[in-house]
Formats: sequence, structure tokens, C-alpha cells
Amino acid sequence: QVQLVESGGGLVQPGGSLTLSCTASGSTFSSPVKAWFRQAPGKEREFVAATTWTSNYYGDSVKGRFTISRDNARNTVYLQMNSLKPEDTAVYFCAAAVGISVSTIKQHEVYKYWGQGTQVTVSS
Repeated sequence: QVQLVESGGGLVQPGGSLTLSCTASGSTFSSPVKAWFRQAPGKEREFVAATTWTSNYYGDSVKGRFTISRDNARNTVYLQMNSLKPEDTAVYFCAAAVGISVSTIKQHEVYKYWGQGTQVTVSS
């Protein structure tokens, strides 16, 4: 079992920055793939970014603005969000997967473990 806890959400003005954190506990070694998804009201859950032991992956809408990183010693994954836009407003979820292939890394259905989510609101 893996437990995930997100933090760092809040209200930020357009063009601003925010960093989200996701700390994992439990059998974290069995879930090398960590990802961020987001979901806005009335919309489907959207892939934001993912990290494996060797590579990082990004959704098209955040590429160049968001950066995912991991601190293995702290079992924590970060999402640095820059140049935020109102359309980035959503609940952001941390997720962890077991034994998935890179070809499915952007599909939320393959992730077994989820955090409770943290709200990010971009507004002036």
C-alpha cells in the first residue's frame, strides 16, 4: 500500500508561480512512477506530468511551464508551476502506479494510488 498526501495548493494571480508537493508513505519502492493529474469542474481528469526513475513526461498544455521533480530520500514529488493561467485552475491530484508501461503513463486509469487532491486557483 502507498499513501499519498498533497500540499501547496492555493490562490495565485495569473503569471504567478506555485509549487505542489506530494509525500508518499508505505511501500513506496513498489511505485516508481509518480504523476500529477488535475481536474476542473465539469471536465475529465487531465494528465499534467509524470516521473519515473529515468525520465519525466508532460502534458501538452503545461509543457515548458511546469516542472516535475522528485526527492527520493524524502519520498516526495514536486510540481513547480510557473506562468500560471486561469485555465490551470483545478484540483491537482498526486498518483502512483505499479508496473505500468511508458505508453500508458498519461492514462489516469492505470494509476492505483491517489492522494486527496489540492485546489489550485489562478485568478486576479
